[in-house]
Amino acid sequence: MLSFFSICHGTENLKKLEEFHNSQPQVSIFQSQSFHGIYALSKNHDPFCYFVTEDEKIKGCLNGVILRNYFWPLSNLTSRAVIIGGPQVLNNDIKVLDILLENYDKTIKRKLIYTQFRNLRKFSDDEKAVFEKHGYKYEEHLDIIHDLRIPVNEQWMKIHGGRRKNIRRAEKNGLVFREILNESEFWKAYDLVTKTYDRVKLPMPDKSLFREIFLQMGGTGSFKTFVALNTIEIIATRMVFCYKDLIYDWYAGASDKHSDKYPNDFLPWKVIEWGSQNGYKFFDFGGAGKPDVPYGVRDHKLKFGGELVEFGRFEKIHKPVLMKFGILGLKLIKSGQNGLRK
Repeated sequence: MLSFFSICHGTENLKKLEEFHNSQPQVSIFQSQSFHGIYALSKNHDPFCYFVTEDEKIKGCLNGVILRNYFWPLSNLTSRAVIIGGPQVLNNDIKVLDILLENYDKTIKRKLIYTQFRNLRKFSDDEKAVFEKHGYKYEEHLDIIHDLRIPVNEQWMKIHGGRRKNIRRAEKNGLVFREILNESEFWKAYDLVTKTYDRVKLPMPDKSLFREIFLQMGGTGSFKTFVALNTIEIIATRMVFCYKDLIYDWYAGASDKHSDKYPNDFLPWKVIEWGSQNGYKFFDFGGAGKPDVPYGVRDHKLKFGGELVEFGRFEKIHKPVLMKFGILGLKLIKSGQNGLRK
């Protein structure tokens, strides 16, 4: 008989869940119990884990995190669950998926405004039907994947001519590619990321998340911070996760004072090249927006020769009225911030 359970970080089931996770194909680092623990130590991140067993063997697992922004009461009006990679289900068993979603909704809906599954693989029509049954709407969403098994010289030739020219210019300008050497360099890289996101007016997770990831994963090889240096100054960075055979592009930043050195062309290529030379099979260049909706980030990324794929997202609004208030509150805050900037 299939049974549904939930856990808190630190319970005896964590080891079994990690073993289950490691045995599954097409899983991401975000679905691991180690990441569950990092969320637990990060401000504004409340991790959860639900799982289904049969004869004391785990058949399916759903790991995610509840995110909140700003101060009370707006923190309650922005509470949402983000599940990167989706449920992990043994042999993609539809019955197990059905039980996971049914019980997840029962236990989580009072805590949240909405839930979003950010898929990192293609879901079958049968799986999509189960999500639809439980009130989830499927939305098309693009990603860009590089096949690092292709010889490096062939990958180079897949890059747009203008990007190749800029990469050569960066090398001629003396840019140096390497990993950070210490914690001080990590925080310099982090500062570039925060300034970049502030410049384009995009939200950032709390600093504590970056701190815990660096402290717990920085020395394991699963998290790497690459930088581009102009002589001794760090002028650009890309933070990536290296898990199994995949490199996942996470956060990036660059100094706006050194755009003439072309770090935003140089650094992605050097990470791809590094991944190929170190035995990784795929590089996930991150989200590329919705199809048929203009998106400059997607246009830039595609010039590095990756393949455009459509993994989509599942989303469900648990509290429609409160979500409207949350959206209104966020607009008012942004309006005030823009006034301060003026």
